[in-house]
Amino acid sequence: MAQRKGCLIGCGVALVVGIGAVVALLFGFTKVMDIADKTLVDPKVYAEVRVGDPEAEVRAKLPSGETFVKDALKEGGPAEPAGSMCAWYVSTADSGNDVLRFCFKDSKLADKAEYRMK
Repeated sequence: MAQRKGCLIGCGVALVVGIGAVVALLFGFTKVMDIADKTLVDPKVYAEVRVGDPEAEVRAKLPSGETFVKDALKEGGPAEPAGSMCAWYVSTADSGNDVLRFCFKDSKLADKAEYRMK
């Protein structure tokens, strides 16, 4: 009887650990999808917009960009123009290592930059 009870406890622990692993995988998958929805931009959008375009018009073409990877995307890029607010995105180009930065000042696109992620 004691042997059977130990087996049941072991199976219960394995089940709980397995469920925890599945939950962790699902959580990770949703975070990756969240990043994709909020940070990926087609290079065509980058090419279309011009410095001086209205901020609202440019932002309408971009996802929110608000994710936990924003700080990592900032690294290695050119200095931000003084007094501007910038948004960073990952290019959907083949390599997936290109960062597209859009900086806004006075309700207009003040600067845009493309660089490799470090």
